[in-house]
Amino acid sequence: MHMGRTGNEPLRARSALRMRLGLAAFGLAWAIAGTVVFADLGRTGWAVFFGLLALVAGGDLFVIVRHIRQGPHWQPGRDVPPYEPLRKH
Repeated sequence: MHMGRTGNEPLRARSALRMRLGLAAFGLAWAIAGTVVFADLGRTGWAVFFGLLALVAGGDLFVIVRHIRQGPHWQPGRDVPPYEPLRKH
């Protein structure tokens, strides 16, 4: 059943955490591979860049897993209706 637009859609937005988890894991794997390859080739600058990228992807994975474990507030199922925005008094 389509309720139409309410104007509060950005406040009710839900994140596709499982998709983000897969993309972050893919990025982490490639960043680690890039770090190893460029370090092996003696390209220190690129190895450092990919190492930093791996740290960012690892941090993203940590946050995503934490949100998934927090339950339906972050990863609601289809049976959980969208949250209404908080009303200011």
